[in-house]
Amino acid sequence: MSIDTITMETIDLDAAYQASNIQQVLETLDRELVGLGPVKTRIREIASLLLVARLREQAELTTGRPSLHMSFTGRPGTGKTTVAVRMAAILHHLGYVRKGHLVVATRDDLVGQYVGHTAPKTKEVLKRAMGGVLFIDEAYYLYRPENERDYGQEAIEMLLQVMENQRDDLVVILAGYKERMDTFFQSNQGFRSRIAHHIEFPDYTLDELNAIAELMVAQQMYHFDDESRHAFAEYLALRMHQPYFANARSVRNALDRIKLRQASRLVAQGGVIAADELARIDAADVRQSRVFQGGIDK
Repeated sequence: MSIDTITMETIDLDAAYQASNIQQVLETLDRELVGLGPVKTRIREIASLLLVARLREQAELTTGRPSLHMSFTGRPGTGKTTVAVRMAAILHHLGYVRKGHLVVATRDDLVGQYVGHTAPKTKEVLKRAMGGVLFIDEAYYLYRPENERDYGQEAIEMLLQVMENQRDDLVVILAGYKERMDTFFQSNQGFRSRIAHHIEFPDYTLDELNAIAELMVAQQMYHFDDESRHAFAEYLALRMHQPYFANARSVRNALDRIKLRQASRLVAQGGVIAADELARIDAADVRQSRVFQGGIDK
């Protein structure tokens, strides 16, 4: 059954929802990301809005294509890119984009270093993104008003033109720190007027970070014991208040360093060990971090 075939005078919303396949996408998002309740609620609301817009179109109640460009704000490691991937899938299932793929870009991908360099770079990124979603991380770096000869303005003008004239074939998501994005929108009314949905991604709580760590460890077929679990909770309580903390990204980086220390410990120890020791994280593997001595892990 296809959502496009639901053209009766009465609309079976349950059938339309099932036919759209967005439920599976939302369930996957719930499994992938710990917490982020307000973000997940907003994504569900947008998905519902877009589904109803499709049904209104079929019922000849259309008032024009809904605006789809978005802004995701929050600190690094809060799930913005992961949510963008799932949003691209939702847009594809509902027929708003042809392909449903996500292209991630930064200023370096779009802006050239000399005259005539920016246009081909930006065109190449736009070409790759057509039919899907273009996710521009730290979008405020496109605009550098302190430099009159900066080429970012050329990329901005090209993006704005495509966001307006080819909005049926491309959705743009601008992302970055909230305060900087607010300033960026104040200075670039063209972007501000084209962004329909602003979603703020909160920092994770300590309990959520611990849950994320447990999920990552299990996915990589490692496990904490009671002492190492307690040690890692202490590590996070210290680390999350230090500079350069990046939420789930910092958790992943910390676990990578812990695995290095675990491997070094096992090899230095030598001898015959139980196979489970290859998966077990020891408290010593955690407490060797510089964070416990007042340093910073990056």
